[in-house]
Amino acid sequence: MFVDSHCHINFPDFANDLDGVLERMAESKVEKALCVSVNLVTFPDVLKIATRYENVYASVGIHPNEKETTSKISVDDLCLLSDHKEVVAIGETGLDYFRAEKGSLEWQKARFRAHIKCAREVQKPLIIHTRDAKEDTIKIMREEGAEKIGGVMHCFTETFEMAQEAMDMGFMISFSGIVTFKNASQVKEVASRVPLEFILIETDSPYLAPVPHRGATNEPSYVRYVAEELSKIKSTDLSKIALTTTDNFHKLFKV
Repeated sequence: MFVDSHCHINFPDFANDLDGVLERMAESKVEKALCVSVNLVTFPDVLKIATRYENVYASVGIHPNEKETTSKISVDDLCLLSDHKEVVAIGETGLDYFRAEKGSLEWQKARFRAHIKCAREVQKPLIIHTRDAKEDTIKIMREEGAEKIGGVMHCFTETFEMAQEAMDMGFMISFSGIVTFKNASQVKEVASRVPLEFILIETDSPYLAPVPHRGATNEPSYVRYVAEELSKIKSTDLSKIALTTTDNFHKLFKV
């Protein structure tokens, strides 16, 4: 059995086929999925799906690329929204300088800090997105005591050195369909070096569909292709990849 540790099945791509998405998950032996919040406007939709389907969980948070507000996010408000049994994590949060517009990014940093503070307060793990912001991401994680709560570096595409720094703080490293791409040599190399007990698998659907579905709309049932690629990279039985990554999910998110 597999688990998709990061998807966005609340997005419009799935609005007319949500039952079908869950049926195909079952057919592909994907037993659970974590539907991840990217903003507070659509968080009620995330929570509704997690409430409707007992094998779908939710997170609450604001993606660093979201600009619904650049003002300071209230830690108290964020924590209040997390007070549902279906909400198992805070995020996705983090830093993304790749698509950031020129100018001050202090609002991104402040928002990231607020999420970490909330995670520590409610004792729920963090889902961290980082792109072209390695130094600042690790710096803020350390300054805010992220190691006291842990979490996952989702859709990881950075260096092994950054992965090691995150693992030293108790964070899992999650690999997406990118690991199946032929040109993803760095991601494959990192995957080969990260111990299996620190690995999660995800789709980040509807994005980043793995080979052989690259270019199509991604969905949780495709997470098995990520697991299959990891079994090749690590020369490990697929059953061990499935069992360990599922166990890692259960331990991290306490489900």
